[in-house]
Amino acid sequence: MNIAGTDAVADAVHVRALHVRRGATEVFTDLDLDIPRGQITGLLGPSGCGKTTLMRSIVGVQRVAGGTVTVLGEPAGSRTLRHRVSYDTQAASVYGDLTIRQNLRYFARLLGAPRSDVDRVIEEVGLADQRDQTIESLSGGQESRVSLAVAMLGTPELLVLDEPTVGLDPLLRSELWEVFRSLAARGATLIVSSHVMDEALRCDRLILMRAGRIVADTTHERLLAETGTTDPDAAFLAIIERDRQSGIPAAVEPADAHPRTRREAREQAEHPDASPEPGSDES
Repeated sequence: MNIAGTDAVADAVHVRALHVRRGATEVFTDLDLDIPRGQITGLLGPSGCGKTTLMRSIVGVQRVAGGTVTVLGEPAGSRTLRHRVSYDTQAASVYGDLTIRQNLRYFARLLGAPRSDVDRVIEEVGLADQRDQTIESLSGGQESRVSLAVAMLGTPELLVLDEPTVGLDPLLRSELWEVFRSLAARGATLIVSSHVMDEALRCDRLILMRAGRIVADTTHERLLAETGTTDPDAAFLAIIERDRQSGIPAAVEPADAHPRTRREAREQAEHPDASPEPGSDES
């Protein structure tokens, strides 16, 4: 994937004075953020800190009360960005009664992506052996990978991936991160949210969030050095604890702000008294 016309110097995303309200809850009041092109930016933080709301604001599907979000030089959500920006949500956006290949062919036609992209992205997300299975027959992790494959169709300049590796085994997570790294090497910009702190080591840049604020904008090397720790989990906890002592409330988003995947809905119906999986839909 060669991205033509990309200014390697300019940032991919500019967020200025972003204000987002969900009902009576203030998610962001005055958020500023720049995200550079051609890098993998990790968006990390506890459930309810505003990660998904920020991603929705960047792709232009979140109603905002104030401020500006500029993406690839255009206002977020502009028609001209539809083929330049892709978004992989926590809730898999695919059709359950179609096969993996049929879903990918359908979305490739909508996007105007080459037909050859279908088999390419299926291979890259590790679903070649399941390509003719229906989505309904897949596990939750497999279904999420199909949704990720949809986001990889064509040549998007910016990929916004909301917890793309949640529920996946360590080997598959590692393989997908190799794909992400290859996309960035070809010039794409990736914003990846995660609850898995060792994934911070795979990012070029880290944005740590808590209570609707950015509490650290750094690299994993600087994060470890600043906190005097040797692993990302300890470093993250140290940053959160330091911020918690400021007295700002820890949660800003409603717990039911985002839809469940089909797998989560089935499991909740079968076990109504069970709690949802950590990080499944509350980030």
